[in-house]
Amino acid sequence: MHIIDARAVRASIEVVSQVSARDLERPTPCEGWALADLLAHMTVQHDGFAAAARGATDLADWAVRPLGADPVTDYRAAGERVIAAFAEDGVLARRFTLPEVSPTSTFAASTAIGFHFIDYLVHSWDVARTIGITFAPEPDLVAAATPIAESVPDDDRRRQPGSAFAPGLVLPDGASPWDRLLARLGRSPAWSAY
Repeated sequence: MHIIDARAVRASIEVVSQVSARDLERPTPCEGWALADLLAHMTVQHDGFAAAARGATDLADWAVRPLGADPVTDYRAAGERVIAAFAEDGVLARRFTLPEVSPTSTFAASTAIGFHFIDYLVHSWDVARTIGITFAPEPDLVAAATPIAESVPDDDRRRQPGSAFAPGLVLPDGASPWDRLLARLGRSPAWSAY
């Protein structure tokens, strides 16, 4: 799982590297978030998951901080930190504490890394749509992400403020696997900031 996660993170770095300062105030598919908010979230989530991989349990590791002077460089560095943390010897045998997901539960490494993977695959699309570029992940990444997306409950929790995903959408027959995955997680493949 950490290898496909690393590919998703590197794909997100490629997308984020195309963000300019003038893009930061654009709306995103994440309701109520400008691109600056999304990048701040994405950056700290890398660091939170990296800390969890190393056994940390502190919610402070997940606290969103304002973007620095060079958010693209900061994002790239955070991405490389989480890739390195997930690749460390013994990580896949650990249990992760993810206080943002559950303050009382721990998760198998493969499950936690799967959460990270789906988040960054979808957030890559969020950023790409925000800045008006195409993001189409490789088919094997979509195939790996689909069962994770299908396991996310689509219930009233998705209507709560701060929910990670909006309620699922229904697409017409013939939609691509990637578009179906996005819709399953509450994103309209037709969303545009322009």
